[in-house]
This record gives sequence, C-alpha cells and structure tokens, in this order.
Amino acid sequence: MKHSTHVENPDVIIIGSGIMSANLAALLKRLESKLSIQVYEATEELAQEASHGWNNAGTGHAGICELSYTPTQNADGTVDVSNAIKIFEQFEKSRQFWASAVAEGLIVNPKEFINPVHHLSFVHGAKWVDYLRARHSAMSAHHFFREMEFSTDRTAIGSWAPLLTEDRPAVPIAATKMNTGTDVNFGEISRKLLGWLSQQPGCGIASNHRVTDLAKTDTGWSVTIRDLTTGKLHRNTAKFVFIGAGGGSLHLLQKAGIPESKGIGGFPIGGQWLVCDNPAIVAKHEAKVYGQPLDAAPTMAVPHLDTRILDGKKTLLFGPFAAWTTKFLHKKGSVLDLPGSVKPHNLTTLLKIGATNLDLVKYLVQQGTQSMDDRMEVLHVFYPGAKKEDWKLIDAGIRVQAIKKTDGQAGIVHYGTEVITNEDRTLSALLGASPGASVCVHIVLEVIEKCLPHLLATEEGRARMQAMIPTYDVDIKKPENAAFFATQSRRASELLQLA
Repeated sequence: MKHSTHVENPDVIIIGSGIMSANLAALLKRLESKLSIQVYEATEELAQEASHGWNNAGTGHAGICELSYTPTQNADGTVDVSNAIKIFEQFEKSRQFWASAVAEGLIVNPKEFINPVHHLSFVHGAKWVDYLRARHSAMSAHHFFREMEFSTDRTAIGSWAPLLTEDRPAVPIAATKMNTGTDVNFGEISRKLLGWLSQQPGCGIASNHRVTDLAKTDTGWSVTIRDLTTGKLHRNTAKFVFIGAGGGSLHLLQKAGIPESKGIGGFPIGGQWLVCDNPAIVAKHEAKVYGQPLDAAPTMAVPHLDTRILDGKKTLLFGPFAAWTTKFLHKKGSVLDLPGSVKPHNLTTLLKIGATNLDLVKYLVQQGTQSMDDRMEVLHVFYPGAKKEDWKLIDAGIRVQAIKKTDGQAGIVHYGTEVITNEDRTLSALLGASPGASVCVHIVLEVIEKCLPHLLATEEGRARMQAMIPTYDVDIKKPENAAFFATQSRRASELLQLA
C-alpha cells in the first residue's frame, strides 16, 4: 500500500521504513505526543529492503545459539560469554517495547510478527564438542541462560531437531537448546508500528519518495526529496534527521558531508537462501540451529538451518550463501552504488581492505560460482538426508559491510551496528549489521539519549520510557536483579503470546 502523507517542517525526518526507523518513530511519538515526524521511503511498500521477511533469517538474536558471539576458547578451556549476555539484554529491550505496544493497542496480533522457536547450537568433531561444553558451562551459570540444555546424545539431539541426526555418520556431535528463542518478521513489526504512526497527529509517511540530498541549516537540515511517481522534487526541513535507509545510508551520509563520515566506505554482499516447502520435512524441524563456522568462510557466514514463519506459513531456510553485487539495496539499488560510493576520503581505506581481506574476496568468488550440488553439500553438514528436489535457491537481502578507519588502520565491522552522529547532534545515520534488527530498540534508545536528551530529562519523560521498557534503567545482567528480570521477561512473553 502506498503512503502519501506529508508534514511540512516537522521536528524529525526519518529516512527509511525498516525496523530501526519504525521503532525510533514509535518511541519518539510515545515519549512526546506533540512531536511532528515525517518518514520517507523509496519503495512503494514499507519495510521491503533488509527488514523484509525473506531478506533476513528472522532470528530474534539473543546470544543463545550464535557461536559467532562467543568465538574464542581461552587457554584454560573456558569461553568468554560476555558478548552473548550483552546481546541478550539488548534484545530483551526490543521484546519489552513490542510487548508494551501490544498492551497499549498500538499493534495487534503479535503472532503475525513474532513466534516461539527453539534456539539450538550444533557442532561436530571432538574439538567443537569440547568448545560447546565449555560454552554451555559458562552460559548456564548466568540467569539469562539458566534453562539452557546441553547434550552429546544422538537420541536427545534427534528429539530436539530430527533432521540433524538422520543419516548422520558416527562422528562426535553436541548441541545446546533453549526453548525461549523466537522467529521474528522484522518487516511486519515495522509496518505495524508505522501503521500506528500514520494515524497520529503531526505525523506523515510518504512511500515511493527518495531522499536525494541533505544540506545543513542554522537550525537543522534541509532535505531534498524526489517523488518517484511524478519525478518532482521538493524540500522539507527538520531539526533532527535520522538516516535509517539500510544500504542507502552511506550515500546519504556522504551527501550530508559531515566530518564524521570521512573515511567511511561500504562493501555490499548479496545473500541467498536454500528454502524447503515440503510439508513432511518442514513438520520435522521446529528450531533455529546455528553451527560452527565453515573452514573456508569468514566469521560473518556462519551457517544455520531455521524454522521460518512468514504470513502464517512455516518453511525451512538454510544459509546464508554470499553473492557478488555492486548494489547497496535489493529493490531500489543500482549497479553503480559501489563505484559511486568511492570518494577521495575513503579510497585509501578501501584499498587497504582489498589488500588485507583477500580471503573474503576468494570466498565471494567461490560462493558466486557454486552449483546447486555445491550448496547441497554444505546443507548436508546440518541435514545429511537432504534431497536436492526438496530445496530451491532464492535471493535474500543485501548487506553493506561498513568499512572505516580504526585507530589509523582499516577494518571491516563484521558484527555490531555503527551509528554515526554529527557534532551538533542534529543528524544520525545507521550503518552496520548483525545483530542490528534484533537490538533495534537498544540502538535507537542510544540515538534518543544522545540527540534528543530533553525527552528524557524530566521525571515524566523517564516515567514514560519505563512504562514502555520496564528494564530501561535497570542492569538486569546483575544477579541481584535476576528476579526483576524474570518477572518482566515473563510479562513480555505473555503479552507477545510466546508463553
């Protein structure tokens, strides 16, 4: 459905209609009902790029099953799980905000965007079995993960996820499981929140409108927008601009010309999934299963076999497989996006990356030349009994890997999300990747605290925030707050119909 509501000279302009933009817009309007907000989206429908259901795995990233968040086993055999704990806490803020949106009637039918799905980690080989045992020992010691199960028994693992053990050779295997994992349709929650926003006074959403330029003013920003239906240009102004345009953020950040954007580049990586719709196979698997890294793949390409629930239909998804592209956006991108992003200020950074990441280049070339049989061979690591006729290959979203100068050295940001903010805090732009969508509320809270702190400066403002996110100013990682966490987490699960 096309949206074409315009608010002139609003307090806030938000570019993009994905999960970050939608949650920021809804949080801001609930914090201060008098705020005027305008959202611009280049596609005709909302949340069609990285947040779209088929363009991501839909994992509610809570640090439960993703081994890439706990990658290192120490010399003494222990595993550092602090990053998994941090991500779990951040995802809990998202759950609580979405739960409060349900409780307050902003959105209905939570099962249309979030569903309970077990989260499993699965490994094979003696070395990895030892690692997973140590990881489980460290994680289950924390109250977030107290219910995590660990097993090396094939019968037990087969009862958790039968496809993992069917026809599997006699090699050591191990798995962990938590029943509190989720599958999330980030596009649907975005559309629900923006649907509510569109009904609020002082708020507008204009889809099929592309922001083409930004210019600094004395009081904020002048934004140039092209109506993609008529081709006409018009300008709007705002005191604060948030660029949440996914792969399109880098170009807009460069247009803004803020010093903080100097040296930043982007490298797009396309994605592909193997998908199974065979009801007999789909019915056997009720989990998101994340495995160990493949020998040839970079850390960002950890494979997983997932239950996916979209528009009420359950399917299986396996991947990701990388694909070479020069586009920054899946639907509204151009093959000139990558070359057009190369500027004198980031050329050195990009050249360093090319020289120091030859393994990534080789990997992308290898991925792009794979046959269906090659991809099935990777799937057989998880599901030895998989048959080619039950699976099809589909394109997924495009991930623009943020590339920046770090302490004078070039570096690729494999995990985490970068928020670039200018000095006077009138503009923020979102760059980065996993676990971004899952921890969107935590990220946009930081944007509010940094750029719009007056909304939280009063007792009334903080009370509103605490009503939306009960753990907002409580460190639920601490043992003394375990009971409070359990109460609030249980409440969110009940409201989201996950219990």
